[in-house]
Amino acid sequence: MAEHHTAQSALLALPDVAHKAGVENYECCPPQVIEAELRAAQACGARLLCMGEPEYPDALSEIDDAPPLLWTLGDRSLLDRPAIALVGARNASSLGTRMARALSKDLGEHGQVIVSGLARGIDAAAHHAALETGTIAVLAGGVDICYPAENTALQEKIAQQGLCLSEQPMGLRPFAKHFPRRNRIISGLARAVVIVEAAAKSGSLITARDALDQGRDVQAVPGHPFDARAAGCNLLIRDGALLVRNAHDVLSALPAPQDQDAVVEHPAPTPDAPQRNKRSLKETAALHSQILSRLGPSPLGEDQLIRDLNRSAGDVGTALTDLELEGKINRHPGGLLSLNH
Repeated sequence: MAEHHTAQSALLALPDVAHKAGVENYECCPPQVIEAELRAAQACGARLLCMGEPEYPDALSEIDDAPPLLWTLGDRSLLDRPAIALVGARNASSLGTRMARALSKDLGEHGQVIVSGLARGIDAAAHHAALETGTIAVLAGGVDICYPAENTALQEKIAQQGLCLSEQPMGLRPFAKHFPRRNRIISGLARAVVIVEAAAKSGSLITARDALDQGRDVQAVPGHPFDARAAGCNLLIRDGALLVRNAHDVLSALPAPQDQDAVVEHPAPTPDAPQRNKRSLKETAALHSQILSRLGPSPLGEDQLIRDLNRSAGDVGTALTDLELEGKINRHPGGLLSLNH
């Protein structure tokens, strides 16, 4: 809209933008589908939040691939408060869920909103403990879809006492590919991401990588070396993540909050002044192509790839995450990358 001045002009330009990015036969969403989604949202009380609106969270708007649209169900005032993301294993141990509950409760009592993904295990424990103080559930499917079914009652409570949000359309049941995309919103809303129990290859570590790409603090609760559920957390701590024992450890590592009395003016975006410098679809496709052309079956170091491309670590890291989720590349121990044949 900043480039094409009106929503209608932007929609008309999208097929050409998609073609230049290598996407053929692109079609905009039919009006009747949009109208049906709006009716579904009205039926369950969900509201649409668009990038550029005053209520859209500043922290989320700063990430490279911020969702332009969010469906929300619940108390949107929680988006104005400082937040900590707390995520971890679905097959959590008793000790892990106790730790998640304790951290969530204590952080909530210190004014932090707890953000998580409403998965079973650590996520559910964190949400339960923060219901009274404020919690945000970022969903992989539509806000009107309860998933997993065992958390239906919890999701209903969050919608009443906290906030559920999703970038996915109403009525969408989540697929595996939606969960990694969801994770960037969890970390994008938060000042820091705390991992409680995570395997060496898990969705929680994708959230940690997203957090690092977004400039967020990554913190982790250590676990026993023989427990596979703690392997990811121990690796993060080995690589520089803050070791967390309690809420004080989390809070003491955060920068002091800005003066709440200070008034910060946020001028409305104009067609000649986009909110931030973002890569176009064509530029993103070109970067993906450059990365794939430099990788082969033999692993290459990520740092070497960044030097070869002469791009920032943030740009390359975001693109690598996209390519990994698409199944085009493999990550190996030691920061090595290769093509997925």
